[in-house]
Amino acid sequence: MEATVNTQTEEENVWGGGNQPLGASYGKMMMWFFIVSDALTFSGFLVAYGFSRYKFIDSWPIADEVFTHFPFLHGVEAPMYYVALMTFILIFSSVTMVLAVDAGHQMKQKKVAWYMLFTIIGGLVFVGSQAWEWATFIRGDYGAVELRSGRILQFVDAQTGKRIALDEFAQPIEDERVVHLERNGVWYQSGEGLPSYTVNEIKAGFMANENVVGRAEKLNEDGEKIMLSREETAERLESAVHVVEGANLVRNEYGNRLFADFFFFITGFHGFHVFSGVVINVIIFFNVILGTYDRRKNYEMVEKVGLYWHFVDLVWVFVFTFFYLV
Repeated sequence: MEATVNTQTEEENVWGGGNQPLGASYGKMMMWFFIVSDALTFSGFLVAYGFSRYKFIDSWPIADEVFTHFPFLHGVEAPMYYVALMTFILIFSSVTMVLAVDAGHQMKQKKVAWYMLFTIIGGLVFVGSQAWEWATFIRGDYGAVELRSGRILQFVDAQTGKRIALDEFAQPIEDERVVHLERNGVWYQSGEGLPSYTVNEIKAGFMANENVVGRAEKLNEDGEKIMLSREETAERLESAVHVVEGANLVRNEYGNRLFADFFFFITGFHGFHVFSGVVINVIIFFNVILGTYDRRKNYEMVEKVGLYWHFVDLVWVFVFTFFYLV
């Protein structure tokens, strides 16, 4: 009879809600549930990106030709350097978060505050760097023309094979452009601006410069863009319908427009997570300074936001691999 009572008591303790699964508190468990669900969301986005890239692999932009910029080094080719620096900063901020959690276990308020501050600074630098990268990607460097088929035609030097910007060979035509103001009622569409040159000005510049040839959006067997002859370039220019400068959700001077769509959506979604993490870290940082967790005799909140921050860093490793390295 006594054994039966003891068994019933143990079952009530297990299923009565009073126990802590794996020794974790309710708050930690809920954070883990959120992380798992968010990881599935990011996984779906990256799988969709992978399928799209595989389907259009012959026209997918080459990352080393897209992400070549470094702040304050205009004109210097530095492929992937700044993205690598951004990645290092974010990973380093994860290290400082680990140190903050460890200091919290030791109830060292000042150390927790300092390490949280370093984590916040790292997050802000990363978000700012991503905003700069977006602005550079949107603005573009060289420009291209979009053909009637939707394909992109870029321009290169026939001798060196290097990209040529539109302003290096385009020839302005008198009376071809009009003042782009709403009161003129000509060539005006709300929310859009005219490109620097018209298709006719690109054609005129191409005819006047024999060293300029086109480069197709497609890749050859070596993974390089196919360079066209003068005749092939002239033939394709006849079907040009738009001048494309930079990238947006509609057109992309670097190649397939899906690349830009996925880039803005996935990196923007991750950037929102980083920004949210920075905001939460700032709140926790001020609570640390005010001694809130010292009075509670534990720094579990620091550990909870640390789990989120490590997740954000881990996701970036996959985004970095998919977009920039593969």
